[in-house]
Amino acid sequence: MKLPYKILILGTAVCLSAPLTPGQSVRDVSEALNTPAVINPQSFETDTKAMLEDWYLKNYTVLDYDADSKPQEQVSDEVLIERLSKLPAIIEMPLNGPVRNMINFYANRKRQLVENMLGLSLYYMPIFEEALERHGMPNELRYLPVIESALVPTAVSRAGAAGLWQFMPATATGNGLEINSLVDQRRDPYLASDAAARYLKQLYNTYDDWSLAIAAYNCGPGNVNKALRRAGGGKKDFWEIYPFLPQETRGYVPAFIAANYIMNYHKDHNISPALARKPIVVDTVHVTRRVHFEQISEVMDIPMAELRALNPQFRKDIIPGDIKPYSLVLPSLQTLAYIANEDSIVNHNAHKYARRGYVEPASGATVGHDSKGEYYDEEIVQYHTVKRGETLTKIAKRYGITVAQLRKYNRIGKKGAKRGQKLKIVTVERRYKPAPAPEIEQKAETTVSPDTITVATDSVGVVPATEMPVDSIADANEVVNAFAVDETPAPQPKEEKKADNNKKKSKAETKKPDTKKAVAPKPKNVTHTVRRGDNLSKIAKKYGVTVAAIKRANNMAGDNIQSGQKLKIPQK
Repeated sequence: MKLPYKILILGTAVCLSAPLTPGQSVRDVSEALNTPAVINPQSFETDTKAMLEDWYLKNYTVLDYDADSKPQEQVSDEVLIERLSKLPAIIEMPLNGPVRNMINFYANRKRQLVENMLGLSLYYMPIFEEALERHGMPNELRYLPVIESALVPTAVSRAGAAGLWQFMPATATGNGLEINSLVDQRRDPYLASDAAARYLKQLYNTYDDWSLAIAAYNCGPGNVNKALRRAGGGKKDFWEIYPFLPQETRGYVPAFIAANYIMNYHKDHNISPALARKPIVVDTVHVTRRVHFEQISEVMDIPMAELRALNPQFRKDIIPGDIKPYSLVLPSLQTLAYIANEDSIVNHNAHKYARRGYVEPASGATVGHDSKGEYYDEEIVQYHTVKRGETLTKIAKRYGITVAQLRKYNRIGKKGAKRGQKLKIVTVERRYKPAPAPEIEQKAETTVSPDTITVATDSVGVVPATEMPVDSIADANEVVNAFAVDETPAPQPKEEKKADNNKKKSKAETKKPDTKKAVAPKPKNVTHTVRRGDNLSKIAKKYGVTVAAIKRANNMAGDNIQSGQKLKIPQK
């Protein structure tokens, strides 16, 4: 909870009875108590303009934006002492120079900050009080977040402390709070308040003094113990070890007293409280599924700003309920609606927020075209064990790469490779996609319509088979008859008739066109021998088929293949 912001505070000298160390004078202790170099808490540097944009302040409170322009009330030390003594508190709250300076700082220079914190306290104070009561802690400790974070749950200091109670990561995890990329329970008002109450109880049990416990909450027990040793033996409190504490801790307890004062007596300094415009009643629902705030907002019509204000612990607007259950704070009237519509909420735009369980990495191949067709350049990874007498130049030349590439992939320095060293060799091979199988031309089947006729001649005639209209049959017959042999029987001598019969046998018969449909031969399967580095996606891409087709052809259930395995590659 270290707070790095420095503000110079001019204090009135107040002499306290602190034991002197060797070589130290009373004047040294007095000057140390009133040192001007005091580091104020984080809340003193809070941007009040940013606070005015707070969703809760804008929607549930009425603010007086002219608070800083009101006349400032000057109060004497006697009045301050009387008012502090009347606070119903167990923790001692005396007045001195540092406390007076802090009260003036809140009452005069940070009036608007106080007004904003009064508005935020309407929501947060009941949460703090419940946690403190549960662990038996003094109720006045509810004002520690005022000086820690100015009641801004997303506040983060430069030292890494975060949340309303400004837990450092180690202290938070040590007290059971979860911190990861999606969830930071330091920002959860309920869980962080419970952890802070438990931690403060441990510190009080250690020191048996609330001023020391509060100081240790700020700078850690180690620094308090060191200051106690330097201050000497005997029972000590915060004011006795004041000169030996870190600078930021010297202003911490005074700021705590001033916060208690100003939050109770703000009206006496003409600081108008932020009034509740309407009550905010919330409830929680346990979420056991992964869901994004945008899904809840769009389905239930709840503003994103409201979801973030009520659930600041979810850093990326994601509730990872699939890992473990988380509490989601909603307006009380909306909790039942969430439970009834959880399936619709989770399924709303689910693809937008889905996470991939398995992703096939890209091969790094570069696709292109040249005169040989479509190709892709594939990286081939091999390994080479350096033998005696081998140099990087010789190895690079053997594999067709450069020495610079060898050095890059193997992080080889100026000394070169050692004998027996295993080198990674990355080469690029150009592979061409197989050309599609040529289509076998098929003769068209001749169809004779009622209005056409096919004419054919023998080898002697030059008229090819053709189709022509019936009206031209007569002309066609004339052409055919001009070349055909007269087959009409006529009176012939017996010897001529016998010779004529022999001629008929030797005569070539008229050829008929082949009307059968040609069938293309079925392509045969190709066999691929699995090489090192192959996978089904790479093989399928090489042959222009799908992974599913390869698995069907080889009766494969999974995607595992082994080097040397022979796979049938189906052809389209």
